Amino acid sequence: MDEELNLKLQPLRDRIDELDAQLLALLNERAAVVLEVGEVKKTMSAPVFRPERELQVIARLQQLGAAGPLRPEHVEAIWREIMSASRSLERELTIAYLGPVGTYSELAMQTLFGQSVKGLPCSSIDEVFRAVEAGGADYGVAPVENSTEGAVSRTLDLMLDTTLTISGEIAVPIHHNLLTKSGKLDGVKRVCAHAQALAQCQEWLSKHAPTLERQAVSSNAEAARLAAEDPTLAAIAGDRAAAHYGLQAVASLIQDDPHNRTRFVVIGGTSPESTGRDQTSMILSVKNEPGAVFHMLEPFARHGVSMTRFESRPARRGAWEYWFYIDIEGHSDDANVAEAIEELDRSAAFIKILGSYPRSH
Repeated sequence: MDEELNLKLQPLRDRIDELDAQLLALLNERAAVVLEVGEVKKTMSAPVFRPERELQVIARLQQLGAAGPLRPEHVEAIWREIMSASRSLERELTIAYLGPVGTYSELAMQTLFGQSVKGLPCSSIDEVFRAVEAGGADYGVAPVENSTEGAVSRTLDLMLDTTLTISGEIAVPIHHNLLTKSGKLDGVKRVCAHAQALAQCQEWLSKHAPTLERQAVSSNAEAARLAAEDPTLAAIAGDRAAAHYGLQAVASLIQDDPHNRTRFVVIGGTSPESTGRDQTSMILSVKNEPGAVFHMLEPFARHGVSMTRFESRPARRGAWEYWFYIDIEGHSDDANVAEAIEELDRSAAFIKILGSYPRSH
């Protein structure tokens, strides 16, 4: 049986080996061109990472490969790593993210930038911003909103004061597990996780582990690290954290919303060019007068600009004033978006454009 199987498989394996050799030769040829591109970029002081260009490459290849059998997500995953390796030939990028190792922020970083970067784990979102602002990292990755719990308020607050702009985004599916050293709850008294993760799993915890005290920590990976050291602790975290810290799953996929996702933004770098599939983020405040919010939104409708997110936050200046965080479809260089923003600039009490960047899928 094995001999017959091997006789049938060997010609196919030989063909795969031939194709692999051709692929490697082509990838090296591509890498040589990338090095030439890098030299041109150096003379023009152009950025190594161009998210709009990378998305255009992926979209084109997905269209070319529509007949399969590789699915679009396979093409994206393969070419993100090819482009990550190519970028590292020009210069290794350092990316700050909310650590420690094993967080969803790290996953978002690697999903967007690939494996050929240097990750810089930070103890807080504030540290992510500081690392990029101080030049310790080229870019930062920060969570901005969750499909279940809404906005990540600290990121929004930091975007108000930073000089950094948003240059990209990525949405990551969030799959939470209840983890312990033993894979059981015997002797476990507390469950640790980021506050948002605790909120995203509150119904499951109330039903299946009602006696566990809930403790918020800086990240889910930090919770996993603590649980690895203390058998009386359980952690809510993902598969990556479980593997890194040697934990076992008591239960998997415990998030209350099975479609739970978190959106992350990339901070730092230069403003991407328009791709035709972009998003612009901004912060506004309005004058304290009747109809002010209506007048703020009206230019969007008149110029055919769709608003995809509208979030209000207290201005914390003691006068019942609010900041409005808004995402709209389109790039600030698009004619209709530029006209709407110009009108807003004349009527709003404050406006700050956080960035125009390619939308994630």
